[in-house]
Amino acid sequence: MTRAQVAAFIEALATHNPAPETELHYADPFTLLVAVVLSAQATDASVNKATPTLFRAAPTPRAMVELGVAGVASHIRSIGLWQTKARNVVALARALEETYGGRVPEDRDALEALPGVGRKTANVVLNVAFGHATMAVDTHIFRIGNRTGLAPGKTPREVEDGLVKRIPKAFLRDAHHWLILHGRYVCKARRPECWRCVAAAWCGYRDKTPTPEAAEA
Repeated sequence: MTRAQVAAFIEALATHNPAPETELHYADPFTLLVAVVLSAQATDASVNKATPTLFRAAPTPRAMVELGVAGVASHIRSIGLWQTKARNVVALARALEETYGGRVPEDRDALEALPGVGRKTANVVLNVAFGHATMAVDTHIFRIGNRTGLAPGKTPREVEDGLVKRIPKAFLRDAHHWLILHGRYVCKARRPECWRCVAAAWCGYRDKTPTPEAAEA
């Protein structure tokens, strides 16, 4: 895509959904951080089913440490990789208590140094909790970046850098949500629903899918 096409594509998503938000349920930066860590290789819906009881039992880093690995695990067994995630959640809560006074740091390097936190998770927290114009590339955004031509890349970092460079700055913070939601509900992995895509006119995907009715005809 040209820069003009990228801008038009993003503007179309913005017009369709002017106030995008994360689908993870959270109350503050700490609960957001925990929810994002739990969402790795899991759906937001599965995380949202598990976290209400977890956050009632441990709404703060100190409470999470006191709950302990076994206690955390008892709330998140329905989530994939729950054993590793339980250990990471308690370890990152302990790190927050010991190093940052129980606060989530507004700093990428500090976030990525926490157990279970990588670049994608740090980008989500910086974007949602602190308002930074970051681009967290998950499987949906990686697919869209390559499929549509928005920002082709062989790695998530290449796609991230391409999107940050090409998306107009005024749209960059919300673009993270627009693209994730678009990939989750429209530009799906197995069969993109191109007939429902509000940005199809600027998409570089050559094998656009027809409406179900047209496909059956």
